[in-house]
Amino acid sequence: MLVSIAYATPQQQLCINVDVVEESSVINALHQSGILDLCPEIELDKQKVGVFGKLVTLESQLVAGDRIEVYRPITWTPPIEDEDDDDD
Repeated sequence: MLVSIAYATPQQQLCINVDVVEESSVINALHQSGILDLCPEIELDKQKVGVFGKLVTLESQLVAGDRIEVYRPITWTPPIEDEDDDDD
């Protein structure tokens, strides 16, 4: 059955189609796709995965047509506040 793997960084967006056996798990599809070799920064013990935007476990079983998404950590830096308030 055909599933796809999606992963994006600021530099690249990947969508890899992979043909897996029926009742494959997310982790099986990730390994079979080769994405872990293409993107060695992926740390499955730290990053979350989902199928069509819904969080799943690595052991979750797939159905034909599923899109597995590997999520990067969200990083946010607060804006630097201007302490020199000259508007008074």
